[in-house]
Amino acid sequence: MVTVIDAGPVGEFRIAPSILSANFGDLGRDVARVDAETDWLHVDVMDGHFVPNVSLGPPVVASLRPYSPRFFDCHLMMSEPGRYLEAFRRAGADGCTVHVEVGATASLIEQAHSLGLRIGLAANPDTPFHAVAPFLGDIDLLLLMTVFPGFGGQSFMGEVMEKVEEARREVDRNALSLDIEVDGGIDVTTAPIAVRAGANVLVAGSAIFAHEDPLRAAATLRAAAFAEVQ
Repeated sequence: MVTVIDAGPVGEFRIAPSILSANFGDLGRDVARVDAETDWLHVDVMDGHFVPNVSLGPPVVASLRPYSPRFFDCHLMMSEPGRYLEAFRRAGADGCTVHVEVGATASLIEQAHSLGLRIGLAANPDTPFHAVAPFLGDIDLLLLMTVFPGFGGQSFMGEVMEKVEEARREVDRNALSLDIEVDGGIDVTTAPIAVRAGANVLVAGSAIFAHEDPLRAAATLRAAAFAEVQ
């Protein structure tokens, strides 16, 4: 297996560009272009079953690894993620996030940890907080989707912020070592809203890669998101 890249201190504010909105014909170049403003690189994996879209798999992760020294934050939007965790680890994934909606959550957490992966748990916008609450002490990352997963460029669902706030209260009350990540419709307007609610990791795709200068877009997003907290 390849060397695991450290995610950095838990709770640190981070920008995670999503390659779902990058140029798939030249992913290596796009990833390298935003490296200076990248804390983690977010890799969206879709199986065409759990979500109505297909994206990429372990071979693409392996091909990207030489282009970026960043932590690879792989979001597995898959019905059977357990079948592929080892393959993603061998390809260069540092952390994998699975959805609570697919079930077998405790087993998936144990499997990921046994492989040396940082493990995240994701919840769709309509999944209640109580579905993920029992696992907060066992995971490294909680991903609260601010759109329904499957396609980039969707509008931010502000009603999810109540769930982000609830998660932040629970994490702080119990002194849990856990990052809270949001993904979907994150831009210079919505990013500060998510941070105020309690998120510390922001996934952004279109707001970065759809810009003619992705590096500048990422820097602008960082400044807008974290101005009040740094």
